[in-house]
Amino acid sequence: MAIDEVFSALAEPTRRKIIEALKNEPKAVGTLVTELEISQPTVSKHLKVLREAQLVSMAAAGQRRIYSIDTSALEDLVHWCADLVPVQEAEAPAGEQQPNSSTQLSAAVNPTAQQISRSVGRGLEQVTGRAQEFLERLPRFGRRR
Repeated sequence: MAIDEVFSALAEPTRRKIIEALKNEPKAVGTLVTELEISQPTVSKHLKVLREAQLVSMAAAGQRRIYSIDTSALEDLVHWCADLVPVQEAEAPAGEQQPNSSTQLSAAVNPTAQQISRSVGRGLEQVTGRAQEFLERLPRFGRRR
């Protein structure tokens, strides 16, 4: 699993919606189509990208395909992000227990996840804005202004 593939897969808002829809339980493609109100070919295309990035896994149940979140790639991403942020260890007063590493990890990951989310969001806004400007410059064939 390459971190670049995970970031690339999660950069698309539709794929993030699919991940969010799968967070509580595995779902069939048809269920995702209904819940997200997206066409079946579009959902299938995005699920393929998520599967290639190892963010979801698929199980066949007859003719149905059931998708669920594969947490291994997300855990690798979280650990990678946590390594970027130095964990500040505070001295605990006598008698208090030191926090375990998972507590430190979750405390360190939240600000990093927020920073990544903001960066990705800004990048998407810039690309969307540029695409909109480009489309507005194209001539409108067969339409009157």
